[in-house]
Amino acid sequence: MTSQHARIERATQHLDAPVAVVDLDAFDANAADLARRAAGTPIRVASKSVRCRALLDRVLGLEGYAGILAFTLAEALWLAEEHEDVVVGYPTAERAALRELAADPVLLERVTLMVDSVESLDLVRAAVRQVEVPIRVCLDLDASLRLAERLTGSRVHLGPRRSPVHSVADAVALARAVAEDPAFALVGLMAYEGQVAGLADRPANRLRGLAVRGLKRASVPELTERRGAVVAAVREVADLSFVNGGGTGSIETTVADPSVTEVAAGSGLFAPALFDGYDSFDPVPAALFGLAVTRRPGPGLVTVAGGGWIASGPVGRDRLPVPTYPGGLVMLGSEGAGEVQTPLRGSTAGRLRLGDRVWFRHAKAGELCERVDVLHLVAGDADAAVVDVVPTYRGEGRTFL
Repeated sequence: MTSQHARIERATQHLDAPVAVVDLDAFDANAADLARRAAGTPIRVASKSVRCRALLDRVLGLEGYAGILAFTLAEALWLAEEHEDVVVGYPTAERAALRELAADPVLLERVTLMVDSVESLDLVRAAVRQVEVPIRVCLDLDASLRLAERLTGSRVHLGPRRSPVHSVADAVALARAVAEDPAFALVGLMAYEGQVAGLADRPANRLRGLAVRGLKRASVPELTERRGAVVAAVREVADLSFVNGGGTGSIETTVADPSVTEVAAGSGLFAPALFDGYDSFDPVPAALFGLAVTRRPGPGLVTVAGGGWIASGPVGRDRLPVPTYPGGLVMLGSEGAGEVQTPLRGSTAGRLRLGDRVWFRHAKAGELCERVDVLHLVAGDADAAVVDVVPTYRGEGRTFL
């Protein structure tokens, strides 16, 4: 057993599977490393990557962290009951939540909406009708790379398809639309460079790795120049309180941009499998789930109950959960992660008996919490134990998407 394997086995031996754990030693180490990488730039925690209020509170109590980047308005309103600075990371069409926001002066001070078009503003205005205090909004700048468009005239898009606001002219036009409407106050600007933050430098396919590294080398200077120009132009229209950028995978390059005042991060706290293979950081796996061995179908094979906890995104093997402890186990290509059972093959399969557990890492961070009601928080070394059991959003009866 590795040290972590031994610790979580010792701490959870009294629990039936499936069981989800967060190794607090690893979680805290990852939080400290994210802050080190940010080098003094505040980190706004992306709640979609955590989805557990107790752990959000824990990291926001640490030096270097300030504010939450929420993934829905309903979630933001709930979190704003206790937190004073919550930005909704995506435009919303939650009309009932918009009315709740507009009717509460405290929430209006604490919550910032994301907008990327005049149409977004129109939707909000139609939902709330009128407000006594302007609604805080953040402008979402598309951070994708369109270098090929400059060179060839083709519309090749490299990066997430997010906002229609890409150029300085686009941003200034929307900023003016906000500034001219007394229902809104433009307080922030966000640009998420997913083609840098969300792609590992060393994927399994070496040719893909070369392409990714080339994309990052081209994207970072282009976005730094364009984002800086956008921020300067928008500041001529509105007094921005913050400029947010990046994610766990791009902290170093994002904070090096002088126009950025804060960086977003969250997945690095749990260190899911998709965050293996980055050159700039090496997080410690902190969130795992254990499944029970229920069959031994043949030599070198075991089967665990469940396992089909597949991450969102493009279909591929990198979206499957990763068998982690004991080492040496892999899924069968013909079956993958099953709905009710998952066969595994490997050198350590022969040592496992019925009732033993195999521990997996989810491919993404927060989606683990969509599967379980509670997280068992483990701490200690030789005396490792479950020191707390905390509800996930699901365990609190909260579903936001």
